[in-house]
Parts: sequence; C-alpha cells; structure tokens
Amino acid sequence: MRGLPHPVVGGDFSSPVGPGTGWPDDPAARDTPVARDADDVRRLAQADTLAELDARVSVCSACPRLVTWREDVAIEKRASFADQPYWGRPIPGWGAPEPSLLVVGLAPAANGGNRTGRIFTGDPSADWLFASLHRTGWAAQATSEHSGDGQRLIDARMVATVRCAPPDNKPTSVERDTCAPWIAAELVRLPTVRAVVALGAFGWDGAVRSLAAAGAPAPAKRPKFGHGAEVRLDDVTLLGCYHPSPHNTYTGRLTREMTDAVFERARALTD
Repeated sequence: MRGLPHPVVGGDFSSPVGPGTGWPDDPAARDTPVARDADDVRRLAQADTLAELDARVSVCSACPRLVTWREDVAIEKRASFADQPYWGRPIPGWGAPEPSLLVVGLAPAANGGNRTGRIFTGDPSADWLFASLHRTGWAAQATSEHSGDGQRLIDARMVATVRCAPPDNKPTSVERDTCAPWIAAELVRLPTVRAVVALGAFGWDGAVRSLAAAGAPAPAKRPKFGHGAEVRLDDVTLLGCYHPSPHNTYTGRLTREMTDAVFERARALTD
C-alpha cells in the first residue's frame, strides 16, 4: 500500500515508519538490533555510542501493550492528521550531544511525538515548552512542529522516561521498569549534564531513579516533587517543573513566568 508524504520533506512513508527509510533524524538503520523483552533492553542499552543507543531505543519492541497502542494510533490517526504518516515507534533522546541541561518528561503524546518522531513536538505541550526554551536561550526556534523543521536545542537535550506513547498517558510500573535501562544508559553517556529539569511528578521520579542508576548517590529519602523544587544529586541539580499540559497551562496552574523561571534557574546552574 502506498504511503504518505512527510509534511516537511515529502517522500513516501508508511505508518508506522520503517527504520532507515529516510525520515528526518531517524537514528536507526534497517539492521539495527531490536529489543523484544526486558532482558534485551538491558543488554542492548550497553551500546558503544550515544548514536547507537538512540538507534536501538527507536526500534524497541519490549512492551507488547505499548507496541500495539502506538502502532494502532499510527494506523487509525487523528482526523486532523489523516493526510500525514505517523512515526509510530519509540522516541529516542534528542538535542545536543554534549548538553549541560537535560529535560525529562513522562512519555510521548499519541498524536504528538508518536506522530512526528521527536519528543515534545507537534502538540500544545510542545508549543508551550519550546516557547519557553526559546525565550530562555535553550532552543533556536519558538516552535517545534515536526521533525525536519529546523529546530535545534542549544546545549540541551530532552528525553522521555518511557519512550513509547502509552494509553491514557499512563504507563504501567512494569513498562516503566522495562524502559528504565535506556534512560540510565543515556545519562551515563551525558557526563556534561549539570542540570535536569523534570516535567511533572512522573518525570521527577524517573529522573531520580535514572540518576541513581547512572551512578549518582541515591538520596536517603526520595525527594518530593514540586514546581521549583531543587535537589542536588552528586554534581547534577534536579529542578521540578509542572508539566506543560493544557490542563496546567489553560487553568493557570503553570504560567509562562513560572516556566521561564525554571529554565532561567537551569541557566544559572550551568553557566
């Protein structure tokens, strides 16, 4: 069956997108090894390079429920995106290869990152987040609409704790733990990170777990999440920020000024 053109670069892509078929910023090749279960994830997370780790993340199939969900969404599609191909695969980390700032979220959105192939891209949360990153000097553009749109992060990188879009934005604890070696391995390969901004309580918990798994001393008492919360873990400072979901931004629980203040604090910690 004929595919659909990418909205930025054109071409002809299936949904989900096959690895190594020309999608912008796709790190994988057709022969990239695929994790089929938790043991595979732990083994394949021991990649030699960050680029190879990203490639392996982007083809992971270790969680059957998440694989089914992300691919069903990619095939059925939201009506407003019916003319576009959907990435429909796990979302690798994205941004500078030697960042001082790491932004950690929960998981890709079903019709955001799962569609565009880039974390926090193509939905209202992305609009809010990248506007703030741009104002505070961490992003080259104020919007992140799709892979291939010219956006780039400046001295920053972003990841999701769980790399596949989950039903109702709620991964299970088993899915979280199966995915955990990916982010821990990524942190090991990012020794330049000095500040981590965690978006929401799930991102906060994932960041604490991952920093400890990557070698930071585990805190005696798990630090409590809150907007503006700050905790030092070895040589990295973890900062809390409410998630930029429409529920938080439309109600005023998270304002533009509050978001900017967190990223300005991250700047002060890394300059």
